[in-house]
Amino acid sequence: MDDCIFCKIVKGEIPCHKIYEDDKFLAFLDINPVSLGHTLLIPKIHYRWVYDLPNFSEYCQLAQKIALNIKNSTLNPEFISFLTMGNEVPHAHIHIIPRSQNDNIQPVLSSIPHLQPSVEEFKNITESLKF
Repeated sequence: MDDCIFCKIVKGEIPCHKIYEDDKFLAFLDINPVSLGHTLLIPKIHYRWVYDLPNFSEYCQLAQKIALNIKNSTLNPEFISFLTMGNEVPHAHIHIIPRSQNDNIQPVLSSIPHLQPSVEEFKNITESLKF
């Protein structure tokens, strides 16, 4: 996709701080990190959503390897969060975010309004999603 910033990064038209690359995937540090080591993992082929990837399990396994590499690095986070919102850039990507119990990310996550479906709504949703 010509106007996709991640596709431009894959092509080398925009520089990045690569931490991993193979023939299918690229991982690089987020330019606007929420923590040190905040990494983006993208497929080199343009897909809009992570669930569109035909090799989704391979993608997730690589995200796990990168997370473990970050966890065992000198950054020494307590844990790693994965985020796949995907709204900010229309190219499949996973945020791999080093975290600690008292970081500044938790208040943001806690501020997201939560729904309170009724028992009937839960039943209807369950029925519509079963397969």
